[in-house]
Amino acid sequence: MSLFRWRACLLGWLLPLLLTGCALAPPTPPADEAVAAEIRATYERALPGLPGGQQRHYAQRLYRMTGEARYLPLNRDYGERLVESLRDEIDGLSMPGHVSRRARHMLAHYPQRTPKQRRRKRLLGDWEEILYAKSLAFDLTQAHYHGLLNDDALPGYRRALDYLAGVDFRPFLTDPDVLDVYAAQVANLVYYLHDLGVADLRDETIAAFRARFPPSRDANLDRALFRNKIYGMTHFVIAASDYYQRPVSADEFAWVLDYFAANVGRILADTKEDIYIEVGISFLLAGRDETPALRRLRDALVAAYDPVAGMVPSESGGTDLAHGEHRNVLAIMLLDWPERLHPGPILSLPVQEEVAMAWRGRAPSNCGASVSMMCR
Repeated sequence: MSLFRWRACLLGWLLPLLLTGCALAPPTPPADEAVAAEIRATYERALPGLPGGQQRHYAQRLYRMTGEARYLPLNRDYGERLVESLRDEIDGLSMPGHVSRRARHMLAHYPQRTPKQRRRKRLLGDWEEILYAKSLAFDLTQAHYHGLLNDDALPGYRRALDYLAGVDFRPFLTDPDVLDVYAAQVANLVYYLHDLGVADLRDETIAAFRARFPPSRDANLDRALFRNKIYGMTHFVIAASDYYQRPVSADEFAWVLDYFAANVGRILADTKEDIYIEVGISFLLAGRDETPALRRLRDALVAAYDPVAGMVPSESGGTDLAHGEHRNVLAIMLLDWPERLHPGPILSLPVQEEVAMAWRGRAPSNCGASVSMMCR
């Protein structure tokens, strides 16, 4: 057999094997940015029909990621409702019994769909005034973020700050039972109070959290407590960034980031997408974008993505867009983190007012939910 014929025969045998091998090789996973773009396209199409709270949550975070003017109208709609609600609260604080009435109302309407919510409601029954004060602090902080905490937008706003200054938050923020079920909300609240100039309880609260959840206790934490711990740790970082408006110090939060890097395996095994995505975002906010743990978190998220639904499903496989908004806007952020963050938006700036008015009508909104029921 000639050399030419031998080579042709060999190729005839090898070619089917090579093609079979290619067919059996796993498909190349989609790039992070491509998955983020597909999720974003899904939610951009659905955004006009989402409930008001989800519209606000999505538009606020996408603005801070992109600075794009298309998100200003929804942010301005939220700002208008926020100011109206806060004016009512400021007026109410001058009336006897207002705080107790509002606190009882909030507790009566606290959700009870899950065991965690029912446990929280029982706990908050002992802290009714804190439930009201926490809600007020959230709204005032949002006004502060958007440049609306001033006498022009909110005449008499100092009355609300004075009320918060008279509330003793320390026992609540450092209570072990509270930390066991409410860690993320504790982290949020302690930074709201600091941002508003009401009280600086950060060191005491972080010390209480770390004493309650030392690494030595991890082996004895069930899944619910472990999730609560990790979610709380992410929120210390996220709240310190004013919710994705500025970077945070990697040194200040080394206790969080080093723990995440050392325990990423259990975090992926025992938490869910809403939580481990925020672990990844914590690395990004601190500038630790080269840590191997971040790559593992992104790979897990890409693997969880459902290309048919165009979103990351819930832990149980649900693909409801409204219920999945929190998880999926975070997924967009983790997979397509920007070079810089965009604070605000500062809704009182004339240029943003003009841009928002120009876009109004092109980004329809059905934001009808009351501010008190929005994501906190």
